[in-house]
Amino acid sequence: MPKPDIHPTWYPEAKVICNGEVVMTTGSTQPEIHVDVWSGNHPFYTGTQKILDTEGRVDRFMRKYGMATGESASGAKKAAKSEAAAEATEAAQA
Repeated sequence: MPKPDIHPTWYPEAKVICNGEVVMTTGSTQPEIHVDVWSGNHPFYTGTQKILDTEGRVDRFMRKYGMATGESASGAKKAAKSEAAAEATEAAQA
Protein backbone atom coordinates (compact mmCIF):
# COMPACT_ATOMS: atom_id res chain seq x y z
CA MET A 1 0.00 0.00 0.00
CA PRO A 2 1.51 3.40 -0.98
CA LYS A 3 2.25 5.91 1.73
CA PRO A 4 -0.39 8.64 1.93
CA ASP A 5 0.32 12.17 0.66
CA ILE A 6 3.68 11.48 -1.03
CA HIS A 7 2.64 9.96 -4.38
CA PRO A 8 1.25 11.98 -7.30
CA THR A 9 -2.29 11.43 -8.45
CA TRP A 10 -2.53 8.60 -10.98
CA TYR A 11 -4.80 9.07 -13.99
CA PRO A 12 -5.45 5.65 -15.57
CA GLU A 13 -7.22 7.22 -18.59
CA ALA A 14 -4.88 10.14 -19.39
CA LYS A 15 -5.44 11.57 -22.87
CA VAL A 16 -2.54 11.95 -25.31
CA ILE A 17 -3.32 14.92 -27.58
CA CYS A 18 -1.57 15.68 -30.88
CA ASN A 19 -2.63 18.63 -33.06
CA GLY A 20 -5.78 19.19 -31.03
CA GLU A 21 -7.17 15.65 -31.25
CA VAL A 22 -6.97 12.74 -28.84
CA VAL A 23 -4.76 10.05 -30.34
CA MET A 24 -4.66 7.56 -27.47
CA THR A 25 -5.22 7.09 -23.77
CA THR A 26 -2.67 5.82 -21.31
CA GLY A 27 -1.89 5.88 -17.61
CA SER A 28 -0.03 8.95 -16.36
CA THR A 29 0.42 11.38 -13.52
CA GLN A 30 -0.98 14.14 -15.76
CA PRO A 31 -4.59 14.15 -17.02
CA GLU A 32 -3.59 15.36 -20.52
CA ILE A 33 -0.31 14.95 -22.41
CA HIS A 34 0.26 17.26 -25.40
CA VAL A 35 2.71 15.96 -28.00
CA ASP A 36 3.92 17.28 -31.37
CA VAL A 37 4.83 13.94 -32.94
CA TRP A 38 3.51 10.44 -32.40
CA SER A 39 3.69 7.20 -34.39
CA GLY A 40 0.58 8.10 -36.40
CA ASN A 41 2.14 11.17 -38.01
CA HIS A 42 5.89 10.48 -37.82
CA PRO A 43 7.43 9.92 -41.28
CA PHE A 44 9.39 6.86 -40.16
CA TYR A 45 6.24 4.99 -39.12
CA THR A 46 3.96 6.26 -41.90
CA GLY A 47 6.37 5.24 -44.66
CA THR A 48 6.78 8.73 -46.07
CA GLN A 49 10.35 9.13 -44.87
CA LYS A 50 12.69 10.72 -47.37
CA ILE A 51 16.43 10.64 -46.90
CA LEU A 52 17.76 13.96 -48.14
CA ASP A 53 21.40 14.37 -49.04
CA THR A 54 21.37 18.11 -49.66
CA GLU A 55 25.07 18.67 -49.10
CA GLY A 56 26.33 15.70 -51.12
CA ARG A 57 27.81 14.00 -48.06
CA VAL A 58 27.27 10.51 -49.44
CA ASP A 59 28.83 11.39 -52.80
CA ARG A 60 31.75 13.05 -51.06
CA PHE A 61 32.31 9.95 -48.92
CA MET A 62 32.12 7.69 -51.96
CA ARG A 63 34.65 9.81 -53.86
CA LYS A 64 36.96 10.09 -50.86
CA TYR A 65 37.19 6.36 -50.29
CA GLY A 66 37.16 5.32 -53.95
CA MET A 67 33.69 3.83 -54.00
CA ALA A 68 32.20 6.20 -56.56
CA THR A 69 29.75 4.68 -59.02
CA GLY A 70 30.25 5.02 -62.75
CA GLU A 71 33.53 6.84 -63.30
CA SER A 72 35.67 6.29 -60.22
CA ALA A 73 37.31 9.12 -58.35
CA SER A 74 40.78 8.04 -59.45
CA GLY A 75 39.54 7.77 -63.04
CA ALA A 76 38.22 11.32 -62.84
CA LYS A 77 41.60 12.54 -61.55
CA LYS A 78 43.42 10.73 -64.35
CA ALA A 79 41.07 12.24 -66.96
CA ALA A 80 41.61 15.73 -65.54
CA LYS A 81 45.40 15.25 -65.59
CA SER A 82 45.37 13.99 -69.19
CA GLU A 83 43.24 16.97 -70.28
CA ALA A 84 45.64 19.37 -68.54
CA ALA A 85 48.63 17.65 -70.18
CA ALA A 86 46.96 17.88 -73.61
CA GLU A 87 46.30 21.61 -73.13
CA ALA A 88 49.89 22.18 -72.00
CA THR A 89 51.20 20.31 -75.06
CA GLU A 90 49.00 22.39 -77.38
CA ALA A 91 50.15 25.59 -75.71
CA ALA A 92 53.80 24.56 -76.06
CA GLN A 93 53.36 23.75 -79.77
CA ALA A 94 51.64 27.06 -80.57
